Amino acid sequence: MSEPVQITLNATAAQLLIRLAGEMGTNNPSAVVMRALGLLDMATRVKQQGGTLILRNAQGTDAEVAF
Repeated sequence: MSEPVQITLNATAAQLLIRLAGEMGTNNPSAVVMRALGLLDMATRVKQQGGTLILRNAQGTDAEVAF
């Protein structure tokens, strides 16, 4: 296992991280970062394989994940 990494966030990113953690029902901002990195990893792997990652909302509308 690799060593922990520290990152510095600007105020806007820090506020977003805290808000998202609250919406996820956790007081652990690392959980938000881990989920976000998991989604990014999935999207980049799909793209490397020539595919497209699609998200579908509750109304059934699709949106392509783009970076």
